[in-house]
Amino acid sequence: MVFVLKKNAPQQKIDQFIQKIEADGFSTFISTGTEHSVVCLIGNTAKVDVDFVVQTNDIVEYGKRVTEPYKAVNRAVHPDDTLIKIGGITIGEGFFQVISGPCSVESEKQIIEVAKSVKESGATLLRGGAFKPRSSPYSFQGLSETGLKFLLAAKKETGMPIVTEIMNQTQLPLFDDVDIIQVGARNMQNFDLLKEVGRLSKPILLKRGFSNTIEEFLMSAEYILSAGNPQVILCERGIRTFETMTRNTLDLSAVPLLKQKSHLPVIVDPSHASGIRKLVPALSKAAIAVGADGLMIESHNNPAEALCDGAQSLDLEQFSTLMIDIKKRVAFEGKVMS
Repeated sequence: MVFVLKKNAPQQKIDQFIQKIEADGFSTFISTGTEHSVVCLIGNTAKVDVDFVVQTNDIVEYGKRVTEPYKAVNRAVHPDDTLIKIGGITIGEGFFQVISGPCSVESEKQIIEVAKSVKESGATLLRGGAFKPRSSPYSFQGLSETGLKFLLAAKKETGMPIVTEIMNQTQLPLFDDVDIIQVGARNMQNFDLLKEVGRLSKPILLKRGFSNTIEEFLMSAEYILSAGNPQVILCERGIRTFETMTRNTLDLSAVPLLKQKSHLPVIVDPSHASGIRKLVPALSKAAIAVGADGLMIESHNNPAEALCDGAQSLDLEQFSTLMIDIKKRVAFEGKVMS
């Protein structure tokens, strides 16, 4: 249930209104927009008389019930698009950012070379896996803490904010200098981890699980927001279907649907979605057309020798060529690239 407050409602009366609601046994959070503030009630609101609350509180414009189980991420609660700022970079509606880099950090020289190249091509954030969740215990698992040090060296060399994946909450102290923490598809419903990153004050990039519904995806984001962190970026990276010719099936319909249901930024990962290098350009362009706020594209200085996911990684020349097209299409959609 949400109550939309009147414009310019005094803060003292807002505080009193919230205190009264919480005294009745509800938890609340307030969403402040450009025109109105919205107070959301969390709990069993079946017995709450919406009309009575509106009539007895002169700062309340109107109230309505939110039937979806996700509240904090719901656009009904927060009608304005959430914009996430990292330095001079803005992620969200009206802007478009490209995150690029290798699946795995393999050496300091490698990650710095890739970082310099993708930045020159127009990418604004650097990705790279230090810890790698792999289906096989015999596959390359990443360089762990050493990989993080190499990523930070690339950040120092290029000034690019870095995005890297966390495996579990015990690793959180290692991520103090990471700009955006990625929660991968396999951890989308690791609720203990979601609660912990929800206590942080830095952006979280949450990937959709490969067998999860849109509602389950939004509920995972809800865990993070309800714990206090509003800086969540949703990432559609393909879902598992009966199709076997691609690694996953990219659900492009998820992008406009997520943006309709939620106020959070939505980006697309065409690399993991397809697993096929040649499909990445077409899927990237399609993602722009359906309204994505950014892309996460895997790139490598030598994909043939990559220790992880070389088949879906663009080489640096291919990435540069694709970025020329991406810039044109983003401009056509009226969005701004940093």
